[in-house]
Amino acid sequence: MAYPDKVLADDEKVVAHLHPHWITLVPATLWFFAICAAAGVGIAFAPEDGTGRTIVIGLIVVVGFALLCWLAFAPWIRWRTTHYVFTSHRVLIRTGVFKHVGRDIALQRINDVGFSQSLWDRIVKAGTLTIESAGEHGQQNLHNVPRSDSMQQTLNRLIEQDGERRSRLNYQQPAPGYQQPPPPGYQPAPPGYQPPPPQGYQGQPGYPPTQQYPPQ
Repeated sequence: MAYPDKVLADDEKVVAHLHPHWITLVPATLWFFAICAAAGVGIAFAPEDGTGRTIVIGLIVVVGFALLCWLAFAPWIRWRTTHYVFTSHRVLIRTGVFKHVGRDIALQRINDVGFSQSLWDRIVKAGTLTIESAGEHGQQNLHNVPRSDSMQQTLNRLIEQDGERRSRLNYQQPAPGYQQPPPPGYQPAPPGYQPPPPQGYQGQPGYPPTQQYPPQ
């Protein structure tokens, strides 16, 4: 089962599952084409003799591959492994490849939700979402969130719906020590009352007959 479905509660639903905005991949994409172009130029101008050409091409391939891993592939992997998940119960944040970092924020603990956008963020429809919550780590900033202004409204709506859901649950659950009232017309039995024996019961030898009371 894929994330985040494997960590959801039975009645929990995913409202939005986001990665950082695609704009974060633009530098990695530019580096990819720049490195490939530089490697192609280097190979084209490599020495003509066999031994020297082999060494130069080998160095170009090794250095180019290392640069691609560092400047192009690593940012893409970080983007792919960064999750912003908004559910009906909480906000889940997961980051990291080798060092996995996660945080869950229950909707009932969120005090305030805000967002900030620069002019460029408004053009590409991204921004930073700030979540204020009770706890040791009070503020959480989610950077490069797609449609951050819309997600702020969505999160506020989820918080309101979660509060209504919890209110219904508290209303349906009886308080400690609560006893259900008796049905209409119920009269308690007098002290010492014993129910009459079933029809045809003769009693056991040596025992006095069961005392019966007239109906009230």
